[in-house]
Amino acid sequence: MSNKNSILITPSILNANFDDLESEIAKISQVSDLLHLDVMDNIFVPNFTFDFKRAKEIIDFSKLSVDAHLMIADPDDMAPKYAQAGCASVTFHYEAAKESRVIIKNIKSNGAKAGIAIKPGTKFSQVEEFIDDIDMLLIMTVEPGFGGQSFMHDQMDKVAKARDRINQCKEPLPILQVDGGISVDTIGEAAAAGANCFVAGSAIYKSSNPSDMVEQLRKIALNSFKS
Repeated sequence: MSNKNSILITPSILNANFDDLESEIAKISQVSDLLHLDVMDNIFVPNFTFDFKRAKEIIDFSKLSVDAHLMIADPDDMAPKYAQAGCASVTFHYEAAKESRVIIKNIKSNGAKAGIAIKPGTKFSQVEEFIDDIDMLLIMTVEPGFGGQSFMHDQMDKVAKARDRINQCKEPLPILQVDGGISVDTIGEAAAAGANCFVAGSAIYKSSNPSDMVEQLRKIALNSFKS
């Protein structure tokens, strides 16, 4: 999962049918690397998706390992609980954290990989000190809160800076994930900037064949990736 030359596609269920998530996840489970679980609390972002109880149910029935993206106001308290609940990876927002280094340690000690996410207005330099300690950096290519937003091309400089720094880390290198507006039209640009993990919601779940769309996205990213 850490090889910089491997491309990871992690579908977001934000645009899936919440009333039948089990079958929605099954549509993409054979071809995807992880399931991206967007947890929003209507405090840190102006939207609500799942509370911890519902998130745990999804983690339990998902055939895919879960990559939890916590867009919540209290990651110091909650991030370790998502690790305990069985997530493969737990990513919290730097902007919401009180003690990022402690959260990273607590996620890892509870058996999950640890990631930090940054919003479009947050500079890479603000989280660079954590790069050697995390398993993944998530650069948001939209403002977090809602699916279906347009990809922010101006975030690609940040992705390229992060890739340069990540390449100086010891193996296994942290994964560089992008999330927001990822589609067949934008994934190549993000991969060319150095991202190797892609969250896609609308592009996958609004397509007529979600699993085929995952494969299309992976192919474009593989052909475009610059290490």
